[in-house]
Parts: sequence; structure tokens; C-alpha cells
Amino acid sequence: MAGATHVYAGAASSMEGTFGGIFRQAAGEDRWQRLTNGLPEGTEVHAVTLHPENPETVYLGATTGGYRSTNRGDRWERMRFPGGDPDVWSILVHPKNPKRLYAGASPIAVFRSDDGGDNWRALADPGLPNRVHMQFACRVMRLDIDPNNADDVYATMEANGAMRSRNAGESWEDCTADLIRFCEQPKYRSRIGSQTEIEGMLDGHALACSAAAPGTVFLANRMGLFRSTDRGEHWEDMEIGRFSPLTYGRDIRVSPQDPKILYACLSPAARSTDGAIYRSDDVGRTWKRFDHGVKAEATMMAVALHPKDPNQVYGVSRFGQVFGTQDGGKSWHEHRLPEGARDLYALACG
Repeated sequence: MAGATHVYAGAASSMEGTFGGIFRQAAGEDRWQRLTNGLPEGTEVHAVTLHPENPETVYLGATTGGYRSTNRGDRWERMRFPGGDPDVWSILVHPKNPKRLYAGASPIAVFRSDDGGDNWRALADPGLPNRVHMQFACRVMRLDIDPNNADDVYATMEANGAMRSRNAGESWEDCTADLIRFCEQPKYRSRIGSQTEIEGMLDGHALACSAAAPGTVFLANRMGLFRSTDRGEHWEDMEIGRFSPLTYGRDIRVSPQDPKILYACLSPAARSTDGAIYRSDDVGRTWKRFDHGVKAEATMMAVALHPKDPNQVYGVSRFGQVFGTQDGGKSWHEHRLPEGARDLYALACG
């Protein structure tokens, strides 16, 4: 398998007649392989992260903890976290020091490893107020680091806004007050499963930092795409509705090759029958639809960018459609996951 690109899709469904797990496919092939060696039965996968320099190494975040593979998922080993196995929703490899990993969990907790995942320790409790009472425990959906400031770590939560650390996770600061301010306007109010209409603005799904925008954080949440140019102190609406009829933000990523290029997953809602991948070539100022010809039958949940090849981009819908291009978006191919794989949260390639 050395040298070949592989696509990984993580499914989290536990409903009757469906199943979760981690699936792998060699780019250009049609067959998906479910990778189970070393994973407990019934494992639901929430995060898939590839080592940026060694694609043989893959990290998983799951209901049963965190896992690592050194052979592209042929075999998994459980990573040992203090206090047991947390429900891991995000794993980040430090962009400058790949030995340093961060993991975000549910209920809200952040862990750090400084030796590639051999050992982990719990970082400071962020101590955030529980503003939104959902039917599920709040979770750290995405972590990222400002490439211009190696100790600046950001996180977004479903559903409790955003937070930051200026000291590599040793302490955390709340970055949510200015997101709540938006709810003074009716168009930013949304309540689906809680006691408050600030729910939508605090329903964070993904965030990203770019070397082309020091001190800037990009956030995807239920109400759209938002940007902070002062390290999370204040936020502005990027007004994605000017460019897309779809405004529910599920994922946002920065190109590994060009920090001015951003990709975002947009849909009508959390459970919908449409979705698309949009691209910005100017650090989020303007956007265009990228996945021409794709017909998503459900919410577009994640986008994956190849760490070496800018022409390879992949997206996944909630119910198991994986779309991919290997020519920079000129042509797309759909590869469905096995029937029964549902609630796809995670996608990676390399």
C-alpha cells in the first residue's frame, strides 16, 4: 500500500439496522474495507486524523477512546488516557511538532500527548458555563493551532461556542461572549433541542487557522461561517449566504499547500437532502461552489484535503456518499460506503 492514496471514512451510527466504524478505500477503487482489527465491537468513530508526514500512521477518535495505527488501519492499538477511555471527538497533530497531539472529548475535556500518542495527560478544565442544555453531553468537535503562534490552540464545541489557549492548553479562555451577541438579531436565533435560542450560534462544528491570516480563526456552525481576526475576542459573519443558498456550516479546512485557500461543507440543515463543498481562494473573502456535478442526498458532513497533492479533495455526506476529485475539481466520482453505514462525521485522506 506504500505510495498509494487512501481515503478513510468514520461512521458513528448505533441505530438498529445500521453500524459505525472506520472504512478505508484506495483512491480510484470501488471497494471499501471495514477496519476492525483492535477495535471493540460497536465502536462509533467520530474523528480520523492522519499523521501529516507519515501516512502509515492514522489516529481515531471514538466512543471507546482513542486509537492509533502504524499500518494504515490494518491493526489498531488503544491509546491510554488518564482516568479511562474518553469519548473522543477530535484529534489534532501539531503542525510544527508532530510528536505533540491534542484530543478533544465529551463531556468537554482536552488531552495532550508529547510523544506521538504513547502517553496522554488531561489539560486544564476549561471551566465553561453550561449555557445550552442539549440531549447529549457537550463535545469538543474540532481543535486547531495558529501556525503563526505554535502555543495558540483553539477549540469549538457542540454546543457551547469556542475557547482558546495561549499556552499550549495549560489554561483556557472562553471565546463565546461575542457569538452570543449575534443573537440580539432574530436571524441568528435558533433552538432545536435546548432551552435557549442562543443554541444555534453556539452549535460549533469546525474551526480552522491559516498561516495567511495570523491571529485569525474561522468557525463553522449551524448559523453559517464566522471569522475572528483578534484571536477569538470578537467575531464577524462571513455572510456565506452571499455566495451560497446553503448556509449550515459543518466543516471548514485550510489547504495544506496554500494557506489562502479554504474549503467548507455547507448544507440546509443538520438533517437534510442536500449539501455541497465550497472553496475560497482569498482567505474566506469570497466563495464558489467547488463540487460541480455532485448530488448529495444528505447533509455534507466533512471535507478531506490531501496533505501533498492539492488536486485531491474528498467529501462525505451524512448517509455514506463519499465524493472525490483527483484533478482539482474538474471531475468527481461517488463511492458509497456499505449499506448500513450512517452518521458519517469524519473523513481523511493521504
